[in-house]
Amino acid sequence: MADWATYVVAPEDGTHEVYEARFGAVGIDHDLLAGPDVVLPAVRSRPRVDRWRGDWMCEAAALFDLRRRLLLFSASEGPVTQFRHRAVTLRAIAHAWPGWELRWTYDGPADLRRHLGLDPAAVRERDARVFPAPLLDPDDEEFGERDPLVTAVTVGDRRCHLLAAINDHPVAEGPALLDRLADAHDHGRCTVAAEAGLHVDPVGRRVGWWTLSAVPEAAEMGGRWPGWTVEWWQDRWQEHARAAPGRLVPPRVDPEQARAELREGAMEHWSQRPGDPWCGWLQAAVSDAVAARVVPTFDSW
Repeated sequence: MADWATYVVAPEDGTHEVYEARFGAVGIDHDLLAGPDVVLPAVRSRPRVDRWRGDWMCEAAALFDLRRRLLLFSASEGPVTQFRHRAVTLRAIAHAWPGWELRWTYDGPADLRRHLGLDPAAVRERDARVFPAPLLDPDDEEFGERDPLVTAVTVGDRRCHLLAAINDHPVAEGPALLDRLADAHDHGRCTVAAEAGLHVDPVGRRVGWWTLSAVPEAAEMGGRWPGWTVEWWQDRWQEHARAAPGRLVPPRVDPEQARAELREGAMEHWSQRPGDPWCGWLQAAVSDAVAARVVPTFDSW
């Protein structure tokens, strides 16, 4: 993958401009922390294209609606997709874009096209196949990571299975997921900072699921479970915790530490990405804007 990012600027005249950047998906949330006075000129310095990259190749997307002052964006990695950093990152971006509505989009470039009244099917690249997420063994090294790629799947009030948060979200498997988990290791509960989750109530034939990342066709996942009631919790992992008491117990987040780590990560991102002049340019633009008091400083979050 080349970490492609798609950016769309929608001016007040009803038109739209599409830009893209190879490796632009790496740190798009850090970029957005600079605010509109820095980000919009920076986006327009990127290559302008007359096509939309498909949702399989596009790993981050952002739309800037200048008339509505609306920012839509999504990413597949970075602090905004991490349990311990998501809340502080969204608050910091909202603070950097005063007067703008910030909206996370789960369907990547397809949601951007919907906002513009364009056909989302034009960016669909995948066929109907589902790529199941691998099951994790109790001693998997992923559990030692601070931001583990883990999806927690609870079944009824007794079982908790942990899957790698790669490939498709388990909700995409439909009821066949239950057969796959029938003889899988029961972890009892999830105490790591999962980035996605799913709760299945086989008796009530109900499903609830959430994610901190983007999931193509997220709103259509109910169709994968015919005859079941499927509730999409978006990023509200608390709903999962309530549905499966004692089974999803994530670690406590220290907001001050998360904010300090976000600040450090942003400064490193802007100044040290090898081979990409974007970050050095952005760092200089941020420094100038802060000096001129055009954008908020980190200390004002």
